[in-house]
This record gives sequence, C-alpha cells and structure tokens, in this order.
Amino acid sequence: MLRVARLRYPNVGKSTLRNLLAKSEVFAENKLFATLDTTVRKVIVDNLPFLLSDTVGFIRKLPTDLVDSFKSTLDEVREADLLLHVVDISHPDFSEQIQVVEKTLADLGCAEKPSMVIFNKIDAYTWEEKDADDLTPATQRNVSIDELIHTWMARLGDNCLFISAKDKLNIDTLKKVLYNRVRELHVQKYPYNDFLYPIGDET
Repeated sequence: MLRVARLRYPNVGKSTLRNLLAKSEVFAENKLFATLDTTVRKVIVDNLPFLLSDTVGFIRKLPTDLVDSFKSTLDEVREADLLLHVVDISHPDFSEQIQVVEKTLADLGCAEKPSMVIFNKIDAYTWEEKDADDLTPATQRNVSIDELIHTWMARLGDNCLFISAKDKLNIDTLKKVLYNRVRELHVQKYPYNDFLYPIGDET
C-alpha cells in the first residue's frame, strides 16, 4: 500500500485537513506543536486505499525535548511515496516557511520525491490594495489571492492546489487530484493490479 506523508510548518491546518480526508478526529488547536505525534492512518478515497502519515511541523530551531518526535517525522518522509506539503498561505512568512521545508527535504535527499504543495487557509488570506498614486514599491501585503494563485500555478503547474479546510473549499478537487496521483504511483509500483482501482469515469 502506498504511503503519503504530509509535511508542514506548525499551525497550517493539517489536523483539520486530515479530519476531512480520513474522517477521524484529532486535536486541532492553533498553538505551536498542538499536534506532536507522527500518526499513520489508512485512508480510502473512492475505492483507492493508501496510508496517510502526519508529521511534526518543520521549524528552524527545534526544542531539544521534541527531537525524538522530529526523527519519526524524518523517517516518514524517507519512506513516503508521495509528499503533501501543506502551507498556511495566510501566514506573512509562508514563502520563507516553504524554503525551510524544501531545504530540509534536500538535506534528506528527498527533494526529487513526487510531491504536491497544498496552500491552505485561502479564506484567511488578507491583502491591501495600493492607491493609484502610491509610488512606493509593492510588498507581499499588496498581492491579491488571485495574483498569488497565478504566480504559484505558473511555477508549480498541477503540483499545487489552493483550499480552505476550515470552509471546505476545493476539498472535492483535492480528493480527485490526490486520487489520480496516488493511483498513478500505485500503478508504477504495483503494475499487475492496477485494474483493482479503476477511475470512476472509466467504468
């Protein structure tokens, strides 16, 4: 069975998203390391099962008492067939947080693993439109959500999605894309039983 690992900085809405996908309840609170365990659950999207692991959030300076939990995160990353990088797009430093996670993946030798970036909390994103006579350079706060989506889709193509787990926006699209990606990897890894998981519109 394929393994999918979710990577993220703390407080990106990972637990809320897992509850939607796995139909399970896990403690979800907006505090640093509210979710500390690396857990693995079996998830079935349509008729396709896979293992979904949740990981301790990536940060630059890890408290010493959390080192063991973070080691289990790194093991899950190495063993995963697909990486889901969940990003809080409403956080002012989300671009820097993406770089921290990407550097960690590179250090682990996992930068080339199949992956997707899930931009969560589009409902919480705010921006300030510049006045027409304002000649100061534009900043991140002056970028609309539509401009961000265009920029990141131009950079990542089909490997990124924009959702709100809280408001359940684009969750059906996420499930469909995740199904197709996992099925594709499943066929590559187990080429003799791909018939077990036909795509719904092919039957």
